[in-house]
Amino acid sequence: MAGARTKQRKESVFGERFAVFAECLLTGVWIAVACLGLVTYPAAFAAGSRHLRRRTSHEAGGWREFVSDFRSAARRGWAVGLAGWAAAAAVWVDVQAARNGLPGGPVVGAVGLFALIGLVVALLRAAAVWAPGDSWRALLAEVGRRTVLDPAGSFLITAGLAVVALSAAFIAPLAVPVLGAVAAAAVAVEARYRHR
Repeated sequence: MAGARTKQRKESVFGERFAVFAECLLTGVWIAVACLGLVTYPAAFAAGSRHLRRRTSHEAGGWREFVSDFRSAARRGWAVGLAGWAAAAAVWVDVQAARNGLPGGPVVGAVGLFALIGLVVALLRAAAVWAPGDSWRALLAEVGRRTVLDPAGSFLITAGLAVVALSAAFIAPLAVPVLGAVAAAAVAVEARYRHR
């Protein structure tokens, strides 16, 4: 009898973890759809992260709550998305200068690339803790410090981004659901930082 209860408990733990994994993949699809506006990716990740926080806290929430969070985050988040594209364009120019033999180009290109990765990690960390009414500027300033002070967490998010890039390289459609896993990684990293 006790063995049956232990087996049922193990199955329910497995079932719960698998359900969270499945929710991450579904959230990745939602994030990808919400990112179609090109400058809406910060809002999409914020809404996806908030959805996953609700899910892991056993709170109710679904597509409607995701859309509501997305609209709220997009009101000011579009400017963050636009700034992100501007930073990416600046790094692209740096990399092109490095490829064309500009003196000091490889160093400038490498520094620009690392800065862009740091900005993406900070953005994902900000999205992971976003709540309606939060200022993106304040969130980014706060997580900018955490990005530097918690290099292990930042590395974990960078590894998640690498998984998305590799998924896209092997099977492009696979990168869509994996976006939810990146949002989940950012949520987990921020929870880990709070509990330390």
